Amino acid sequence: MKFPRLFSLSEIASILHVRFIGPADFIVSGMNEIHVVEHGDIVFVDHPKYYDKALTSAASVVLINKEVACPAGKALLISEDPFRDFNQLTRHFTVELQWKPSNLIADVGTGTQIGPNVSLGRNVKIGNDCTIHPNVSIGDNCIIGDRVIIQSGSVIGSDAFYYKKRSTGYDRLISGGKVILEDDVEIGALCTVDRGVTGETRIGSGSKLDNQVHVGHDTQIGKDCLIASQTGIAGCVIIEDGVTIWGQVGVASAITIGKGAVVLGQAGVTKSISGGKTYFGTPIEEAREHFKHLATLRKVPQIIEELKKQ
Repeated sequence: MKFPRLFSLSEIASILHVRFIGPADFIVSGMNEIHVVEHGDIVFVDHPKYYDKALTSAASVVLINKEVACPAGKALLISEDPFRDFNQLTRHFTVELQWKPSNLIADVGTGTQIGPNVSLGRNVKIGNDCTIHPNVSIGDNCIIGDRVIIQSGSVIGSDAFYYKKRSTGYDRLISGGKVILEDDVEIGALCTVDRGVTGETRIGSGSKLDNQVHVGHDTQIGKDCLIASQTGIAGCVIIEDGVTIWGQVGVASAITIGKGAVVLGQAGVTKSISGGKTYFGTPIEEAREHFKHLATLRKVPQIIEELKKQ
């Protein structure tokens, strides 16, 4: 998320009512999660396990719950609760979601058809020759390219499933990002595509999603991918171009599926996999190896019987 203007470190500290380490006029341009953070951004960290990753990231400012040595060229914001204060910044720089009927939205391209009971948030942009079927919801700031089809009941721009456990229950990390559907994307019925927390969830041009597919926050799906029904993709996943995912596949967070990979049905993608190969099983492995293992397992009863006769 980029701020509407450049802010100084002291201005951000004033918004949060926290101490800062670094020049008061240190420039801050935005905020982001660790996996998409850029120079000028604020990133938060609240566990010692991840201090080094945050401090050595591309972020210019680290919102942290302990005073540590500040790396050269960076600044620190010292907070009792970085998770809470990151949410406070999101609230400060975004507005509460407000739905409105589709007929009040002006930024819709020529030839686009929008069915009844479609709900659109603020600043939604829809390209040319799209078809938005009835009962679709599209959240704030989402961008829909040309010739996109979204089937009935799908939600584009739902909140991220991202919580911090506290003694009083679970505290949600507020979602202030967006979803981008590039040209010629097709979304089946009853799909959910979560918005980025501070960045974007993107589905590349020509990719097709079957019914009942879930795409987690900040996930990047490449061009010309095919994803079959009941697949669940966690947040921060990178799916490169030309990937095929069969039905009922589960994909763990923050992994990469390489270009042209094929993942067979009901597989569990628990780690990053390279492109150009076919995979199966849980945990995931190349399909040929997995089928060899299954064939070996089938022989175990026979081997046991033969051993008993000896």
